[in-house]
Amino acid sequence: MFELHPALKKKDFVCDLPFCTVLFEDNALFPWIFLVPRKENVRNMLDLTTDERLTLMKEIEIAEKIMNQLFHPTQTNVAMIGNLTPQLHVHVICRYDTDPCWPGTVWNQPGKPYPATAKEEVINRIKKEFEKCQK
Repeated sequence: MFELHPALKKKDFVCDLPFCTVLFEDNALFPWIFLVPRKENVRNMLDLTTDERLTLMKEIEIAEKIMNQLFHPTQTNVAMIGNLTPQLHVHVICRYDTDPCWPGTVWNQPGKPYPATAKEEVINRIKKEFEKCQK
């Protein structure tokens, strides 16, 4: 049975795609989502079948297009780093040449939570775009 890692359970739910759950990172510095394949005991891409990998790549493409359309970043970072959270999850992060980490990575920058109403609005905008893609 599929279950989210405790660190991922703390993220905000956006929606479910055919293969992945989409989660939201509460960090107002960078629009940031995660795609988590809903498959039990998956740590690495090697744990997916070829068909599952292709489905994941298609869902990453959709996610990246949505994030680009909504937030118009300078660059989109897509990464799978599971050192601290060993369940396979894909980061899709909008980066700007004006952000506090540019051109470096976001990993060591303390986050800045969204105000509650702004966070809900951003999640709803992302969710709405994913819903459009699934019709």
